[in-house]
Amino acid sequence: MPSQIEHQLKAQLESRRARSLLRSLVVIPETSADFSSNDFLGLARSPTLNSRFLHELASFPKHAPPLGSTGSRLLDGNSHYAEELEAIIADFHHTEAALIFNSGFDANVGFFSCVPQPGDVILYDEYIHASVHDGMKVTRAGIKKAFLHNDLEHLTELLNTVRREDQERAATVGSQAKERNVFVAVESVYSMDGDTAPLREIVDLLEPHGAHLIVDE
Repeated sequence: MPSQIEHQLKAQLESRRARSLLRSLVVIPETSADFSSNDFLGLARSPTLNSRFLHELASFPKHAPPLGSTGSRLLDGNSHYAEELEAIIADFHHTEAALIFNSGFDANVGFFSCVPQPGDVILYDEYIHASVHDGMKVTRAGIKKAFLHNDLEHLTELLNTVRREDQERAATVGSQAKERNVFVAVESVYSMDGDTAPLREIVDLLEPHGAHLIVDE
């Protein structure tokens, strides 16, 4: 006899099917044109990258590093190889440091669940990736608000509102009321539509407000 959880899960699946939300795994034929993956640069099928990757893998001394991390980097899974790669990435992006995550999904969830502090504000493009939404579900930020897709006027309006509220609170409770940290989340390329964020204009907009730009690349 099916258990209660089986009945509940079956009902959920039927509900998704009725709303045309039920998805299934498919294997794309190798001869198909790629219009749906995130491999925008075609690196996954690059013979040059494949050759260099295999050469790099073959150059590893036996067990140094091992094939895989063997565990969390905070325990015994760290390596000089990982740290050297992070240094190369940081140098490429002209920044102080870099940190490797298992995936872009993990990076978004990790960032938004940890960096924004209680009371902070996250303003995000309405077309932001689902992984950012997953991170915001467990964030400590006090406000999460969407702005219209690539709409700088709407973003400006929200930023002005946040800073006006900060000033009003400071006038009420005194100088101990600090400005809230504001994080603006956008995509470099919005994969569903294929358009891009106006990053230069957004940076110019955020600087006077002291806001932080988070780009899901």
